[in-house]
Amino acid sequence: MLTAELRRAIQTATGLPDADPLLRPGPAPGRYASSLPFRLARHGQDPREVAADLAARLRGEPWIEAAEATGAGYLTVTVTHDALAGLAVRIAEAGPACAASDALRGRTVPAPPPPDLAAEPGWPQARAALAVHLTARLASAAGATLFFYPERAVVSPPAPDPPAAGLPPVPPVPPASPESLPSPESFPPGPAQPESVAGAVAYAGADAVRFALARTPPGGHAPQATIVARHVLGNPAYAVRYAHAAAAAVLRWAAALGTRPADPQEFRPRLLAEPGELALLDALSWLPERVAAAARRGRPDEFAGYLEGLATRTLDTMSTTSFRNVAEISSERLWLAAAARVGLAVGLGLLGVSAPERL
Repeated sequence: MLTAELRRAIQTATGLPDADPLLRPGPAPGRYASSLPFRLARHGQDPREVAADLAARLRGEPWIEAAEATGAGYLTVTVTHDALAGLAVRIAEAGPACAASDALRGRTVPAPPPPDLAAEPGWPQARAALAVHLTARLASAAGATLFFYPERAVVSPPAPDPPAAGLPPVPPVPPASPESLPSPESFPPGPAQPESVAGAVAYAGADAVRFALARTPPGGHAPQATIVARHVLGNPAYAVRYAHAAAAAVLRWAAALGTRPADPQEFRPRLLAEPGELALLDALSWLPERVAAAARRGRPDEFAGYLEGLATRTLDTMSTTSFRNVAEISSERLWLAAAARVGLAVGLGLLGVSAPERL
């Protein structure tokens, strides 16, 4: 949402509707940096001049608190607190549209049918088939046009945009979960590791295997069913779905006590001001941009990594006293729980993974 709107605002300021703002997180929640001035600067021109000019054009937006040139020529934008906090209502009400953008408008992407992972001859083929399919799903959400063909074939993903002159490419977003996947030795003895994809699906379940494959980078190791089947927070295939269930539980417990989010017109942004709440809102604001970036690079594993980070933020927030004391929870915090639930559900849905209400 906010990143999609910021993208359009920067494009309007440049007069280039197809320019990629090359957004990256700023130093605090609600701050966003763009390296586009480096690309727009003419030969011999100081990128800081370009950044300053763009900043001046953006300051008239009512939802932008500050826009300035920073560093060697970055455009840094800070949105208002009301705009950031207001995402709680906007995302909860938007549903699947909260992940949409026009970042890939005008692009055409091949869309193979959904792969039958259990029928694939091996893990590399299963990962490749799923990556192409998920790239198309993500690209569609980012505004690309899909074309379908009757027989599945592994095709090349959309080519990434070239990096700005003099700058390294924007790095992929790593999983933000504080725990890495545990080693197999950390678990009690269990059934023998299935060697086939079909065996892993039968043992761990289709959702667990699909998420584990979605988060596997090109050339990565095959998921181990004895790990991805575990119901522990160190297992991302479980943790992301558990975070969705945790947000849903807050809403369910509140409803059981007769408490529901108030009318959106009564929403008070100032009541969402705790550091953890702002960090969660900031993470949610990146949803459409992370969808587009993963589709552009043909790297659904990067989007799965983003969801892991969003799950961590959600669990951290839902475990605070403000959310666990459901009898006294504010309407604003219920809206935030609803936004986290929607954001995680939409993200999991783009990967073709279910989002259960209870785990």
